[in-house]
Amino acid sequence: MGKLDGLKPAEVFHFFEEICSIPHGSGNVEAISNYLKNFAESRGLVCVQDEVKNIIIIKEAAPGYEEEEPVLLQGHMDMVAVKDADCAKDMTKEGLDLKVDGDWLYAEGTSLGGDDGIAVAYALALLDSDSITHPRLEVIITVDEETGMEGANAIDLSICRGHRMLNLDNEEEGVLLTSCAGGARVHGRLAASCEKISGTRLEISFEGLKGGHSGAEIDKDRANANALLGRMMRFLPEEADARFLSLEGGSADNAIPSASRAVLVMKTETVSAVREALAKLEETLRREYASTDSGLHIQIGGEENGEWEAFSRESTEKVTNILYLCPNGIQRMSADIPGLVQTSLNLGILRTENGCVNFDYSVRSSVGSEKDMIIDKVCLLLSSQGADVTVSGEYPAWEYRKDSALREKMIRVYEKMFKTAPRVEAIHAGLECGILASKLPGLDCVSIGPDMKDIHTPRERLSISSTERVWNYILEILK
Repeated sequence: MGKLDGLKPAEVFHFFEEICSIPHGSGNVEAISNYLKNFAESRGLVCVQDEVKNIIIIKEAAPGYEEEEPVLLQGHMDMVAVKDADCAKDMTKEGLDLKVDGDWLYAEGTSLGGDDGIAVAYALALLDSDSITHPRLEVIITVDEETGMEGANAIDLSICRGHRMLNLDNEEEGVLLTSCAGGARVHGRLAASCEKISGTRLEISFEGLKGGHSGAEIDKDRANANALLGRMMRFLPEEADARFLSLEGGSADNAIPSASRAVLVMKTETVSAVREALAKLEETLRREYASTDSGLHIQIGGEENGEWEAFSRESTEKVTNILYLCPNGIQRMSADIPGLVQTSLNLGILRTENGCVNFDYSVRSSVGSEKDMIIDKVCLLLSSQGADVTVSGEYPAWEYRKDSALREKMIRVYEKMFKTAPRVEAIHAGLECGILASKLPGLDCVSIGPDMKDIHTPRERLSISSTERVWNYILEILK
């Protein structure tokens, strides 16, 4: 008996539960890729698994649909694997603990991976069925979408014959996505000089923030826990001469970090003044973010006197400058599409490793020149403080197609099924459609999916009833 037995559509939730039992965070996709390969081969389906573990599965048309143009179905197999601070699960080795609460499905203590496990589950349910009517199906399941769309960039689509595609990486039912922003990752690595310092060690954490998806939820103006560390350092008493021992926060560059932690050493006689300053800072931040991050608080612990190998004053200042001065969040709203974020960036990962501090940013824009400008700004700031800088995972915007037969057909089907019109929208989050369209000239593409909330966080949840409605919608589109 599976935990999701009894949920409808049964075939979709059966495969979703199997997917959730296999660790599949970005960069850890070999097991899930092999599962998909074995699934296809055991059913006699054509399957291509490439060197980076992308999967393409082909199922020929159902009887009566042989003359129809093929339909591409596309999603990604990796998930943003994040967990609560007190969750002991090793997400690189253990599956998820699925729970049902009314209409919502979630994973206890961790993200759920509905983004984009539900796309894979939909595809497997279609491929497994002998009764569903459909044209030739060409299922594309990519790797590491969440960390730079490496799979989409590497995939060879020469086996595919279709030029109309359902991307299943949307998180809002009733919305047909038709374009998205382009983006890139900026990585900074700052070597810190260290020295022996006597004083008091404190562990300071920013906790209780909401976090969220740096594309879909950047417009919520939520606090970035990593950026707050820079503000904290500027807020501390100068006489404390606080130095970093280490700092860390976030787990994915495309997720707004909900927690961060710095270990500091300071003059012992200033500890009470530092604690007082942090209490005032917490009061200030809770007031500023009352509407967006009401759970924000600063945790202080680990107080210990001794001699420590800490960052030099110069290295501490360089790290603080980067955190405090770098732009973050929305940089410009679209003047053409009301409510659409045009350009943004997010400091998603902050790590101290081997005497270096690593900064990982996600940059997004639907305007190429603005994307280039923000990348240049971040690179300039990082390099001005002595950091080594690289840019990776750059992907193009998915441009709106004025004449789309697929979009018009999907609108008609939706109106017939649900007696209302779907919303046709563009989004700020990145999708793989732009990359795949560059490999399949003339590609006509629309993105859909069921309702999900708080993706890329441990509060992620998937609507069960919405999953069923979208499944039925997919079946009608294929007919």
